[in-house]
Amino acid sequence: MKISHKIQDRFDLAIFIPVVFLIIIGLAAIYSSTINHPVAGGNFQRQLFWVFFSFTAMIIVYFLPSQTFRLLSAPIYVFSILLLIAVLVFGKSVYGARSWLSFGGVGFQPSEFAKIGLIFFLSYWFNQKNRNINNLKDVGVGLLIGLFPVMLILLEPDMGTAIIFIVITLALIFWNGISLFGLFIVIAPGFTFFASMLGVYYFYAALLLIIAVLFLFKRDLFLSAAIFGMNLATGFILKYALPLLQPHQQKRIESFVNPMADPLGAGYNALQARLAVGSGGLFGKGFMQGNQTQLRFIPEQWTDFIFCVIGEEFGFIGSILIIVLFTFLFLRLIKISSNLQNRFSSSLLVGIVTLLFTHFVINIGMNVGLMPVIGVPLPFLSYGGSSLLMIMMLIGVALNISKNKR
Repeated sequence: MKISHKIQDRFDLAIFIPVVFLIIIGLAAIYSSTINHPVAGGNFQRQLFWVFFSFTAMIIVYFLPSQTFRLLSAPIYVFSILLLIAVLVFGKSVYGARSWLSFGGVGFQPSEFAKIGLIFFLSYWFNQKNRNINNLKDVGVGLLIGLFPVMLILLEPDMGTAIIFIVITLALIFWNGISLFGLFIVIAPGFTFFASMLGVYYFYAALLLIIAVLFLFKRDLFLSAAIFGMNLATGFILKYALPLLQPHQQKRIESFVNPMADPLGAGYNALQARLAVGSGGLFGKGFMQGNQTQLRFIPEQWTDFIFCVIGEEFGFIGSILIIVLFTFLFLRLIKISSNLQNRFSSSLLVGIVTLLFTHFVINIGMNVGLMPVIGVPLPFLSYGGSSLLMIMMLIGVALNISKNKR
């Protein structure tokens, strides 16, 4: 018992075990969806290589001195920005987005590395001495740190990744002590913009909600009117912002609002994914027995739509197992971050859990038709080397912080 207690105290199995199970399930789903594919037959072996490489990177990060993370925060962020600029100049276009760089035949997405840079540098910025999160200047600089890579990513363009950066920025602002009113000011325009996407009645309902919240805060009339005007203008931005998006992005938004608008085009993947998840029943059709998966109704199912492979072949039980494993991991990371005295380390963990949770919600939402298809992979399960490597390095950070939490 003493030995096991020491192992748990030094190496957090409550973080590590869910990650291992998720990766194993992901490998099984990738194998099932690619083994009989004429082009992607070697993807399982490539993903297996990245799994071993990523675990190695995780172990290296785990053994780093804890002060290394603070020292590297600014350099990692600056380097990630340089990579995002480089990909706009030298990058390779995939599915309409110039988001890939290639070195020696190995491709990677700089935006994945930039997620680490954002989490590290925002955590560093908000936890310097004399920093006041409710000071307009300090929170403004924090927003700039978060939105600068967003602008570069939107130039690729990659809407899904940009949304994740925005959510991470808002989560870290909230965690580091911004007032509820300040958080409302930051979040409300995004809420109004999203409501305007769904239709005019949703937009009107959002404005009524904004008025009700402003009434509850009881701020002066001029400030409340200014905030309401800002949100009103945000709703009308959609009319002018939509034409700036790529045609395929416009179709994805249209298909999200009305999936039957283009059932054989932009709405095809979402409809087929929903059909695959629903057809699995309670226990699924069995490993490598899914019709949607084996007959390749969904293109490149091993990436963004890996969850529907699990839903079809392992059923409701398999889908719930995935959700339980993720939930256990999220709760463990939140518990550690809540008990830490070191605010920088606590912010790092909150950034990590926000990143994982946002990917989790958007990806599963895409697979069951609750979110638009915006190209967001499911952590630990979806095929992709640079994504897995980034996530496992962050898991190494979480394990390192847990090891040094006392």
